[in-house]
Amino acid sequence: MATSIALRYGPTGMAAEEPSPARRLSWFYAAYFVVVGILLPFWPVWLQAQGLTAEQIAFVLAVGVIAKIVGNPVAAGIADRAGERRRPMLAFALIAVAAFALFAPVSGFFAIVLVTFLFFTAWPPVMALGESLTMLAVRARNLDYGRIRLWGSWTFIAAAVGTGAVLEGRSPEIVFFLALAAVGATAVVTALLPDVRPDTPAPQGRIPLLQVLSVPGFVLFLAAAAAVQGSHAVYYAFGTLHWRAAGYSDAVIGALWAEGVIAEILLFAAGERLIRRFGPARLLVAAGLAGVVRWTVTGLTDALPALVLMQALHAFTFGAAHLAAIHFITRTVPPGLSATAQGLYAAVVMGLALGLMMAASGPLYASFGGAAFLAMAVAAGCAALLAWPLARRDRT
Repeated sequence: MATSIALRYGPTGMAAEEPSPARRLSWFYAAYFVVVGILLPFWPVWLQAQGLTAEQIAFVLAVGVIAKIVGNPVAAGIADRAGERRRPMLAFALIAVAAFALFAPVSGFFAIVLVTFLFFTAWPPVMALGESLTMLAVRARNLDYGRIRLWGSWTFIAAAVGTGAVLEGRSPEIVFFLALAAVGATAVVTALLPDVRPDTPAPQGRIPLLQVLSVPGFVLFLAAAAAVQGSHAVYYAFGTLHWRAAGYSDAVIGALWAEGVIAEILLFAAGERLIRRFGPARLLVAAGLAGVVRWTVTGLTDALPALVLMQALHAFTFGAAHLAAIHFITRTVPPGLSATAQGLYAAVVMGLALGLMMAASGPLYASFGGAAFLAMAVAAGCAALLAWPLARRDRT
């Protein structure tokens, strides 16, 4: 399918005097993943400091993930109907700043749940639309997605390690202030993004969501991606708390999170070669198989050497799965529907599936402790099985 994509630079038209699109997109990923690097490992610590139990923490985290089901489709519909990405991104980023600031005055479980829902309705669409904008730029300028995206991984490492070091011996309240500053910085960087738009609008006729779902293999792809990303639920919700209970310091825990992302960076750096060699579907199978190994070993031992080895598999369980998803969407979905496809992926895979598994992770972890990771190994195995027909189809 021939596609035409416009790069817009605003009223001056002086693109040569501005930082390159690749550089500005890299800044966006860098800023966004500072927030992720703070919240993913250490937000449960802040929640625990507010007096929440393990089950309540899992519920709050699940609400945040499930909120994507509301925000992402709305943002995607706005973006595809408008034929643009940057202005909707900036609007949702500013809403996210205001919502996150509300964590300061609230207290109690139900108030935290409400603010969590508000924030995570606005925050994830910023990335979903950002991914769509980035892949439009990749098509238009022949950019390397992996080498743009890896800057987000670098800043995730810096944020995870840095927050762990800053938190050592200090009040968990500092997590909130660091995250608020990072969310604000992301809004600023979003305003500087290139205004990349598809020249071909979304196809008219059927509802865009139904058009995306009718793409051959898309539903099976969603199911496989949901299973492999959902297998991270116990890790995201209780990895830090579990390792704290095992006696590891916040600095060591931050380093473990960072190590997984370093492996992810190496995979992203080789991403174009891997996609050309194996294709998205086979990378998704590899992600599922790696998850079986990673979560089985993590569930059976807390020994540091084993954890170090298993964290390296994050390159596949997350990195390969994400790279496969982005390229599967780019290869199979028309550009005019790219925001809807990215929004659906974020809502179903990183929203509904991960949210439900994260909600289940609370009772699982409360009952079985570290053995809850074994259930995640089963989910990863299901992902490999679901992706296998897609991989076979790619070979034929």
